[in-house]
Amino acid sequence: MISCTEFIPAYSEGFKFIEQTHGRNELEKFWSFLSDLYLNDSLRKLVAEEGLEGCYTYWSHSLNEEAADFTMILDEIKGEFIIDMHKCPSKGMLNEFKHLEPYHSYCDHCPALYKPVVERYGYKYYEDSSNCKKASCCTTISIKTDK
Repeated sequence: MISCTEFIPAYSEGFKFIEQTHGRNELEKFWSFLSDLYLNDSLRKLVAEEGLEGCYTYWSHSLNEEAADFTMILDEIKGEFIIDMHKCPSKGMLNEFKHLEPYHSYCDHCPALYKPVVERYGYKYYEDSSNCKKASCCTTISIKTDK
């Protein structure tokens, strides 16, 4: 069976191709299409049924499947769920390749896929991708407040 990580270089090259031939706007439409198509029965359903706990359930499975180095925090009192990605396996793999240059905005696909799903259910999605080039980021999903 092929691991999901086998597709990472193809994703990166595909993102590059779409942006180079059709522009960034079309790439963002592609990511939106993927979000709608593939997250309906997984993340969307879990968030609708379980809220932030559903986020924890979803990413516990997917990040472990990808063998990511991460810490997750579900703080029901604060109303937030945090993924502290110490080493993203996808970006980490791309950084190690000598034979190809990773798509310059590879990490942008994560908020493009996940943000619309959680925000549909009234949550705030924030991603600190300032260390993306080092295969590290931090995502916070929280209950919206009026403050």
